[in-house]
Amino acid sequence: QVQLVESGGGLLQAGGSLRLSCAASGRTFNNYAMAWFRQAPGKEREFVAAITRTGGTTYYADSVKGRFTISRDNAKNTVYLQMNSVKPEDTAVYYCAADLYGSRRYGTIDVYDNWGQGTQVTGSS
Repeated sequence: QVQLVESGGGLLQAGGSLRLSCAASGRTFNNYAMAWFRQAPGKEREFVAAITRTGGTTYYADSVKGRFTISRDNAKNTVYLQMNSVKPEDTAVYYCAADLYGSRRYGTIDVYDNWGQGTQVTGSS
C-alpha cells in the first residue's frame, strides 16, 4: 500500500491557475502509475489525467486536454496537476490515485486501489 495526501486546492476565478500536489509514502513511488480523478457534487467520479511510472507518457480527459498538465517528481515522491484556464465546470473534489505497475485501463476507477482524501477546487465565474 501507498499513502497519498493531496494539497493545493482552493478557490479561484475562471481563467486562473492552480497546482495540486499529491505526496506519496509507504512504498516505492516509482513502481506506481499515478492519476488524478475528480468528483463534482451530484456526479460520479471521473478521470482527469494519468502518468506512467517514469513520467514518459501522460493521458488526459478531453475536457482538460490543453489546459491541465500532470507531472511527477520521483525523487520527491510527488505527482502534480497544473491547472490552467480553470472553468467553473472544473469545480470538484480532486483525488490522487496510485496503481501498482500501471495498466492500459488508466482511466478506470477500479484499476486504482490507493486513493488520497481529496482536495476541493472551486472555480468561480
